[in-house]
Amino acid sequence: QVQPVESGGDSVQAGGSLRLSCTAPGITSDTCGTWWFRQAAGKQREYVSSISLDGNTAYANSVKGRFTISKDKAKDMIYLQMNNLKPEDTAMYSCQRRRGYACAENHWGQGTQVTVFS
Repeated sequence: QVQPVESGGDSVQAGGSLRLSCTAPGITSDTCGTWWFRQAAGKQREYVSSISLDGNTAYANSVKGRFTISKDKAKDMIYLQMNNLKPEDTAMYSCQRRRGYACAENHWGQGTQVTVFS
């Protein structure tokens, strides 16, 4: 299975938390890491966070300090812990695994919906 599978999306009140998961065999060993993106209705897809093979993490400014990306090598899982959620975080969240020569091999999951209501 090359395509990652996301889970954990839900409807939550503003200020609440969710943990998204992204899994696929070998995903934590992908040479170019795993990336989370989100797309709100009527808007372009935007970068959220990423984690490298070595465990280095990065975040969009809009989620920095609220979201934490991590990985569990034993379970082949990538997590996105989302705290202090805001209505503007409402979107379809998708993970992308990147690997191969020049990181040219990319695989997207189907996505998981996060809805934050005030």
